[in-house]
Amino acid sequence: MSPERRNSVDYTDLLRRLSLHDEQLVAEVFCGPGPRSARPDPILDPRTQALVRLAALVAVGGAVPSYGAHADAAIDAGASAAEIVEVLVAVIPVVGLPCVEAAAPKLALALGHDVEEA
Repeated sequence: MSPERRNSVDYTDLLRRLSLHDEQLVAEVFCGPGPRSARPDPILDPRTQALVRLAALVAVGGAVPSYGAHADAAIDAGASAAEIVEVLVAVIPVVGLPCVEAAAPKLALALGHDVEEA
């Protein structure tokens, strides 16, 4: 099977499994793949995954400790502080400016800056 076809099958099957709340997939996502994992290998590199997770955190209004953990993960994966802050700008059209303004001081603290002291 060609790589293009394999990726096509993987993502459509993954969408189907997510849509049907496949319990094995959920267990693999939270606990890691088992001996007979049907979960495809990740396509996104760790840096991109970390930035996407930060964007999701902004969208759900995550807590300060979560920002610290996810910002650290993004930096460990090779993202710069500027790229991490750019995530805030990138999600404005989707989540809205008030949501990003609420997230900005949390992300600033995660990056070692206290905006209230500045």
